[in-house]
Amino acid sequence: MKANTPRRLLQAIALVAVAATMSSCATKKRGNFSTSFDPPAKAVTNPSAVKVKLSTGAQRVYVMQGNEVLLATPCSVGTASTPTPHGTFRIYSKQANRRRQSSPGAGYPMSFWMEFKTAYGMHWGWVKPYPCTHGCVRLPIKSAQKIFSMVPQGAPLIIASSHPEDATIGKTLPVLDDSTLADPPMNYMLSQQVFDDAKKGKIYTY
Repeated sequence: MKANTPRRLLQAIALVAVAATMSSCATKKRGNFSTSFDPPAKAVTNPSAVKVKLSTGAQRVYVMQGNEVLLATPCSVGTASTPTPHGTFRIYSKQANRRRQSSPGAGYPMSFWMEFKTAYGMHWGWVKPYPCTHGCVRLPIKSAQKIFSMVPQGAPLIIASSHPEDATIGKTLPVLDDSTLADPPMNYMLSQQVFDDAKKGKIYTY
């Protein structure tokens, strides 16, 4: 560009570049909603060897068959005041179409419920990049759908602050943030449609 290009023209070009960058960032941010996350999954060939690892520190869930990772996904866990319990559990109850029983929020969908301790379970829910639950484990809708179908009832669930997979496949997972995603209308959330959509791996129109 010539040195004598008018200053206003240079300023205009700079403004266009900034606007383009902001637009790109907005598009990228939109892609970080959990509703668009679809984890690749390998087929289960030996259900008796399937186990689940949950890292509360990294907020990651790993579906394992022996030492092989079949599926990895971000999740959200309990806060410091309402932590997700640590230890080795078994997923002893599964319910695809479950609703919250207690108030506040009674009736709110908890699709693909997988209970491992009384009142604690993995299920669909809005995911944030920081601990934000009352102790349950929230999963992206497609992750919850796939894990529910892959993991048999009775499978072990090992919950710890970290797992070796955090340093490998866990690092490759995106940061998901639903904190700015508006809730669907309550008449939808309380309807049968929310469960019909969950079976398709989606929530509302996202």
